[in-house]
Amino acid sequence: MKNRKVLGVSNSVFAATAVVLAILVVVGFALYATKSSTASTVTVPTTVTQYSTQYSTVTQYSTIYQTSVSTSTVTKTVTPAYSGAFYNGQVITFDYTSQFMCTPPLTQFFPNETAANQTAMGCEVGAADMSAFPSNAAPFYVLVPAFAGLSIFGVHQLGATDLGFPTFIYGSQNYTIVTQCGAGLSKTACPDHMSLIYSPAFTAVEEHLGIKNGVFGLPEGVLPTPAHDHLVTFATNTSIPWYIVVVLVFDPNIYPNPVTGQCSVIVPSNLSNPTANCLNNFQALQAAMGTASSAVSAANAKNPIWQTLGEPTLQVVVPGISSPSQLSSANSNMVLYFSDPAVYPYPL
Repeated sequence: MKNRKVLGVSNSVFAATAVVLAILVVVGFALYATKSSTASTVTVPTTVTQYSTQYSTVTQYSTIYQTSVSTSTVTKTVTPAYSGAFYNGQVITFDYTSQFMCTPPLTQFFPNETAANQTAMGCEVGAADMSAFPSNAAPFYVLVPAFAGLSIFGVHQLGATDLGFPTFIYGSQNYTIVTQCGAGLSKTACPDHMSLIYSPAFTAVEEHLGIKNGVFGLPEGVLPTPAHDHLVTFATNTSIPWYIVVVLVFDPNIYPNPVTGQCSVIVPSNLSNPTANCLNNFQALQAAMGTASSAVSAANAKNPIWQTLGEPTLQVVVPGISSPSQLSSANSNMVLYFSDPAVYPYPL
């Protein structure tokens, strides 16, 4: 996730030279080396259907399906799965406890997308059926640095770093946008996350760029899960299901540092306090939905995602949700399982 060129896209759109923030990368992802593995005994069920998406260095995606009949008891090593998140202005830990699910499959919303349904394992952003989620599911917010353009998909040809982080250029300065989760299929992708997803918004961006048949051998509208951060409205030591609300962030001044949770002024703004809505808490997200900033148009002038959406001036755009009062509604069919204890996730 045969070499194919991305047709209809000028090189200037993707030109980016990353400044690697080595300290942040080492500190943030040393987390995965700090937890010990455990051994557990599991029984393989009688009929096993396995499917996986594979990624090679020649940028080729493939999905393999296998069905076997067997019963056996094996001992395997299980490594705890963690990532960072934001809660109430603090950096906390997501402790993943189970594999994600996408319910109902995307063909329930987009019946013509059978190829996308198979490739993306039924996962999509664009529509939701809240009644299909577990009864105790709660919302959490996926913050996508959309101001970084197509590099959010973690593909080097689209401007991402080799680690799968987006890049952003303003003036003469190049930035690497280190996120709590790198893009799907990259070295920094988070555990228990879907690698590929479908979205009609992806299709719209591709068509804006003159692409009619998808990229990298994928169906139209299917791309790696974008690099992102997490935001929750409460913390719990009990694992529960969480449904996703995807948030597109177009103002780089309010995108938090994943290690400190703080924001910095990157692009000049007409706002008296350009970082006032730093997205490390839910109240800031609500405020950002109604705040226009001159930094948005300045940061996104050549951004095809921003252009496709009609060049909005608001700091954030939440697809399918038009007001802060609707933020408890899902805009995707994805559910993840984790607890989020209010502890700092990275080693000191």
